Amino acid sequence: MIGEYLGNIALGYFLGSIPAGLVVGYLWLRRDIREAGSGKTGATNVLRTAGPVAALLVLVFDLGKGVAPALIGRFVFDDNGVAAAGAAAAVAGHVWPLFAGFRGGRGVATAFGALLGLTPLVALGVVVVAALVVAVTRTISVMSVVGGVVAAAAVGGLALAGELPAAYAYFTLAAVALIEFMHIPNIRRLLTGTEPRLGQGGDRPATG
Repeated sequence: MIGEYLGNIALGYFLGSIPAGLVVGYLWLRRDIREAGSGKTGATNVLRTAGPVAALLVLVFDLGKGVAPALIGRFVFDDNGVAAAGAAAAVAGHVWPLFAGFRGGRGVATAFGALLGLTPLVALGVVVVAALVVAVTRTISVMSVVGGVVAAAAVGGLALAGELPAAYAYFTLAAVALIEFMHIPNIRRLLTGTEPRLGQGGDRPATG
């Protein structure tokens, strides 16, 4: 049992540490993507600095980093706790990647990929909410913050009702807490009205 946990945690962190945004940034721009925009390696910063095709590639890869350990835990090890632990490690790896000097992204896409692997119906519900928020606000950070709260409330509520494993709730609460923490600079900019919207911010120096 412990070996299964350790194995999936190691796999999740390894996958999470693969810096897709950094690699795509070098391919598209021949420079470190962290030098511009938000200073992160996630798909949002890639979109602002390298364009939609590059951002889509990063988004798909970052989603996959979360999906893989979640599915391996569920269907290979047949253990919800192992699945949640591997998913959490993938998010941690994305935020603090071993292969990129421990400077990665904010973990949103990888956390959503993990949620998709753990509980697809909840993930689809979060997609609907996220799409509505982005359509109204045109601001990715608002979508991330609100979507995280919705995900935590949904998974937590379903776990309390006995519809989902408690391990999924622990994962979601931890991942959302990390995501909200990583968005503190964005929240400050939102309060001052300086947070860039879609299509803005790619030409400014990295701000965190």
